[in-house]
Amino acid sequence: MAKIRTIFVCQQCGAQQSRWMGRCPECGAWDSLVEQLIAPARATGTGRPTVLGQNQPTRLRDIPLADFQRLPVYAEEFARVLGGGLVPGSVVLIGGDPGVGKSTLLGQVAAHFAASVGPALYVSAEESAQQIRMRAERLGLTADDLFVLAETSLDLIIEHIRTLRPRLVIVDSIQTIYLPELTSAAGSVSQVREGALRLMQLAKETAIPIVLVGHVTKEGAIAGPRVLEHIVDVVLYLEGDRFHQFRLLRGVKNRFGSTNEVGVFEMAGDGLREVRNPSQVFLAERNTHSPGSTVAVTLEGTRPLLVEVQALTSHTANSQPRRTTNGFDLNRLLMLTAVLMKRVGLPLFNQDLYVNIVGGLRISEPAADLAVALAIASSYRNQRIDPDVVCLGEVGLSGELRSVSQIDRRLSEAAKLGFRHAVVPSHTTLETPPGLTITLVRSLTEAVELLTRKPNASQTETD
Repeated sequence: MAKIRTIFVCQQCGAQQSRWMGRCPECGAWDSLVEQLIAPARATGTGRPTVLGQNQPTRLRDIPLADFQRLPVYAEEFARVLGGGLVPGSVVLIGGDPGVGKSTLLGQVAAHFAASVGPALYVSAEESAQQIRMRAERLGLTADDLFVLAETSLDLIIEHIRTLRPRLVIVDSIQTIYLPELTSAAGSVSQVREGALRLMQLAKETAIPIVLVGHVTKEGAIAGPRVLEHIVDVVLYLEGDRFHQFRLLRGVKNRFGSTNEVGVFEMAGDGLREVRNPSQVFLAERNTHSPGSTVAVTLEGTRPLLVEVQALTSHTANSQPRRTTNGFDLNRLLMLTAVLMKRVGLPLFNQDLYVNIVGGLRISEPAADLAVALAIASSYRNQRIDPDVVCLGEVGLSGELRSVSQIDRRLSEAAKLGFRHAVVPSHTTLETPPGLTITLVRSLTEAVELLTRKPNASQTETD
């Protein structure tokens, strides 16, 4: 048997070195040498294969379609993000910040799978079996076919999987298991890559779906080499603030379905509960009598979500007023502030601005520009906006309003929740949902004057 050895390969130029060095001697890149396993190739007499393998070129129309049955998982929200369920032999990678609930969610997934489908193996390289049992007792998880293995050696883990033959394997986490033949520590680039490759080959060979937990860096990306996300079939991120109860499970890559789906969960004492109607939950505690509050319809994947946007302006004597956001892009806020000052004429140069997206959500799409700008104008003028109004539109630098995608779906969701008015850009072509009145506006100035003007006497008496 050929002896396996390790080399260090530069990720910039591909140069190979026999030992690690801080700087590549070929291209001069720093910290680019990565350990890799290699095995000497077997010599053949002619230098080319003498027998063709079983894989042969096949016409595309002659390839039979795979008729696989997806395996059910815990919560419809989780199944939605996966595309309908787990595909046999697939490898799923779930990342998220520490304490966001990855282990809690996967513990519930394993227990539900073991009770409804078949044996499930939960491999923990970070906690002991007793710790997992304590968490299961706290969450009320009981399943006769749920097995727990506390092990860090990947060779032993694979041996146990082959012996037990479970229907589902969860590895928590890929950064804490190691291969003994590699000299680097667990969590290094070579360990993570080789470990993911071994588990991927095992999943394809045995048709067992494997779910991997991945740590994230301080920037929010999954730790380890970028090739890790290319190896696996599905990449999911569990997002949310640990101080808020809502969590979003977002698909980034999915070879068996769409990446435009988002699942919403709520952290409770007995684990993560799925939220069937997120918009109604996010608007449940909304205060409709105070200025500085609007409702935006954001699109998370293919699901429209109605969220409350809050803004507060406060006079300051500082030469540099503060701009603070929670759940909204700061650079986007600075741009909207400049448009409000230049095009609308609001003197915000001596005002501290605070913008908050209620519920711990993070909005990145420009469709919420109009809602944020109107919330700021409402707070500055101290005039509340009609609570039955939803705002949609992207704000340009000239103060014009631009249309957004899938506006019909957004407005239909608003109508279902009882909203009666919608303010949208004038260039939008749509079918008005029943019970919803559409107001077309051309510019941000027109929208601000329409929604933040002082109410007349009859409106004041009615309120």
